[in-house]
Amino acid sequence: MEIIDSHAHIYPEKIAQKATDAIGDFYDIKMQMPSGTADRLLEDGLKAGITRFVVHSCATKASQVHSINEFIKGEIDKHKEFIGFMTLHQDLSEEEIFNEVEWCVKNGFKGVKLHPDFQKFNIDDENVFKIYRAVENKLPILFHTGDNRFTYSKPYRLAKVAKKFNKVNFIGAHFGGYRCWDEVDVYNGLNNVYFDTSSSLPFINSEKAENLIKKFGVEKFFFGTDFPMWEAKGELERFNKLSLNLREKEMILSKNIKALLQE
Repeated sequence: MEIIDSHAHIYPEKIAQKATDAIGDFYDIKMQMPSGTADRLLEDGLKAGITRFVVHSCATKASQVHSINEFIKGEIDKHKEFIGFMTLHQDLSEEEIFNEVEWCVKNGFKGVKLHPDFQKFNIDDENVFKIYRAVENKLPILFHTGDNRFTYSKPYRLAKVAKKFNKVNFIGAHFGGYRCWDEVDVYNGLNNVYFDTSSSLPFINSEKAENLIKKFGVEKFFFGTDFPMWEAKGELERFNKLSLNLREKEMILSKNIKALLQE
């Protein structure tokens, strides 16, 4: 069975250790992988049977955007296993965002990754609407979604934006609401909102996860590890404990993300 990791962070070798440590500090979680490099992602994932990876990184300053996207482009050019998601930042102008999206589309990127808690913006802030306008009918946006310490990425904000921008496909990471899984009913009826399983299965029980998959539809979910936070083998073991049939597992492990990204 083909397995695609739909949520993996990678960093240049010279900053990978620092970036990995910073994520661990932010979430107060011991990172299971020592460093978030492309080589470590491949080593860990391939050993667990994962053959393709959606890779991305996050710009915390507008000035970082293009250099990060150039780094991701270099990695997807180097590794046939990688599917690239670009970064953007809310402080760029509408023209700069449009030009960056055009450059990334021409260079084979398949989506956008935004992290409101790191980048410090509300998903439904009107200043961010220029990003949504720029990717309409072009690229899906993967959001870090939810955190009980902040309100930037609360599920209700993503639901509000998904209703307004119905020509954009949104992926709410972490079952649509990291640590806020009781708030995800706001996604009911939103056909343009999808979800990944990353950084959730260690915290919610199997029954809760199965109920969420049933509620929103198995076709809306993608498997993800949130590398370097978790080891691929452990995440797959947790996923395989869910009471899903073979067809449903196959959909979540690869078919759904391939359909969305037209891979």
